Amino acid sequence: QVKLVESGGGSVQTGGSLRLSCVASGRTFSVYTGAWFRQAPGKEREFVAAISWSGGGRRSYYTDPVKGRFTISRDNAKNTVYLQMNSLKPEDTAVYYCAADRFGQDGATSSDQYEYWGQGTQVIVSS
Repeated sequence: QVKLVESGGGSVQTGGSLRLSCVASGRTFSVYTGAWFRQAPGKEREFVAAISWSGGGRRSYYTDPVKGRFTISRDNAKNTVYLQMNSLKPEDTAVYYCAADRFGQDGATSSDQYEYWGQGTQVIVSS
């Protein structure tokens, strides 16, 4: 069993930056694929970014709207996955969720492919 706890959300103006953190407890996190999803009001949850587990070479994947602005990374010694978000736009406003899956499929973008989820952290970007 893995418990995920997100932090780092908040309110920023357009063009600002935030760094989200997701701390995992319970198991060796290095064998878990990590990902971030987001859900805006009235919309379905959508994939944002993913990073492969250590055996997969730590490859990262992004949805097109965040490419060049967001960076996903992980520190296995701290059991943590990060999402650095720069040049934020109002359309980035959403609740951001961390997800993980043991030996998960590389580049998985569907929420169905992740077994463990955090409680979410709110990001608000004002114009």
